[in-house]
Amino acid sequence: MPSQADPIVTPPDLQIILWPDPRLRKVSSPVDKYGSRLGELALRMLDLMHLAKGVGLAAPQVGINLRLFVTNPTGQPQDDKVYVNPILSDAEDEEDGEEGCLSLPGLNVTVVRSKRLRIQAQDVDGNAFEQVDTGYVARIWQHEFDHLNGTLLLDRMGPVARMTNRKKLKEMQENWAKIHGKRSDK
Repeated sequence: MPSQADPIVTPPDLQIILWPDPRLRKVSSPVDKYGSRLGELALRMLDLMHLAKGVGLAAPQVGINLRLFVTNPTGQPQDDKVYVNPILSDAEDEEDGEEGCLSLPGLNVTVVRSKRLRIQAQDVDGNAFEQVDTGYVARIWQHEFDHLNGTLLLDRMGPVARMTNRKKLKEMQENWAKIHGKRSDK
């Protein structure tokens, strides 16, 4: 029986955590255990992502400090994809696009991202694969990869977006503090 400290044990109450939860700011550790437990975590994350009507979800967004994210740009079951220990490379060109985040509900901002990328990753069994994509899929990869490094959509916002969203961000901080009975990171 695995210990509770095992990061691949999927808690039954796994849920998407919201900013300003400090766990969102941690740099994630590489996955070094593959198989059924990792698969269970990925499936639960896909379920949560679909329930929240998202297109991507990173392990830190469910409070698990592992380099893993799931995506589905279309909402079709056959397009569910799991990326373990991803590495992004070969970025080409840039474009602006609107992004939201399941850990920052209701916040949408324009972010500059690379148009084309290569991703190298593993599946839940440790099998390596590589993929090249553009546009929306490349944007999702970059957003979720940011989560693995403790970078949030807030860090990609310009000063105008920060001013526009300051009231919403303050409300989110206050709500988090009420629920958790403590001050949050600013």
